[in-house]
Amino acid sequence: MESLKVGIIGCGNISRIYLENQQRFANYKVVAIADLLIERAQERAEEFGIAKAYTTEELLADPTIDLVVNLTIPAVHADIAKQALEHGKHVYGEKPLAVEREDGKEILELAQQKGLYVGNAPDTFLGAGLQTCKKLIEDGWIGTPISATGFMMVPGHERWHPDPAFYYQRGGGPLFDMGPYYITALVALMGPIKRVTGSAQITYPERTITSEPKFGETITVETPTQINSVLDFESGAVCSLVTSFDTWHHHLPNLEIYGTEGSIMVPDPNTFGGPVCVRRKNSQEWSEIPLLYGFADNSRGLGVAEMADAIITKRRSRIDGELAYHVLDIMHGILESSETSRHYQTESRCPRPASLPIGFDETFLKQRKVEE
Repeated sequence: MESLKVGIIGCGNISRIYLENQQRFANYKVVAIADLLIERAQERAEEFGIAKAYTTEELLADPTIDLVVNLTIPAVHADIAKQALEHGKHVYGEKPLAVEREDGKEILELAQQKGLYVGNAPDTFLGAGLQTCKKLIEDGWIGTPISATGFMMVPGHERWHPDPAFYYQRGGGPLFDMGPYYITALVALMGPIKRVTGSAQITYPERTITSEPKFGETITVETPTQINSVLDFESGAVCSLVTSFDTWHHHLPNLEIYGTEGSIMVPDPNTFGGPVCVRRKNSQEWSEIPLLYGFADNSRGLGVAEMADAIITKRRSRIDGELAYHVLDIMHGILESSETSRHYQTESRCPRPASLPIGFDETFLKQRKVEE
């Protein structure tokens, strides 16, 4: 098998970039697309030249599809993933893996029982920026990482998203929406996390939509929108992470990592590129480091290609479900810590994803030369 046949379920905003990028990857091809609204699936299929527009049930029942890309809303991530696995298909999903831990566990257990792969966004840590940071850290440019800071603070999605209500339901909020980018990047760069502490609140119980087409409608907020947390890594390093939908303006970095020999400015983990800057302990200024890898643009779908290569070559994927479940466990732990006023000891672990080879770009996947 040199290429996988892929079916996409969910035709929302995020589906467009996946469909635009599929032509960059030779090891999978989108052959079908489905949505709760069949008309929307038909529109996407016509727009991108997809052979089949299906209902969800029809796509899952199609025996020719090898892998399902699950782009539905978080509330149904787990249900779609489990259905796909029951139909004998590998699954790659948008973040988070599931809303509840129990569902995340069931997904991993079912995949193991059936000998199938589970992968999950975000795949931004496979991009040029974060892989360059990973290489610099592993090569000792900042010595041993001892601490980090991360800030994801915006006013909220009701200002621009056409249908923002789900961002304020359980499984949404800044932690579950944007936290996976930051936490996945941190685990990829610094390893698994053993303990978390959090303080969280709902600042505005009600939000008014100012975007079209639902301008003026109100949203009842059901999940915290201001979350301040501390992450303790197995390595001994510690990170302060703030995620917020309640901040109008700030002047803080996305991510920085501080080591015994210097510091590294990590690019926005919701992107694939740079800049990457390092300042050694005796340096007077920051130095921008050239990116050592390909995929510096918006390369969503790269995770699907990486997992497809793992399936074809029968190796462990860098973006597998254990990583996604660890991130899910951490996020729940932060909120539970706030509710109980106690630290949360994470129940999950995952290996730090293997680094990509220097110069990794589209030609590596086309030639099936991704190395462990």
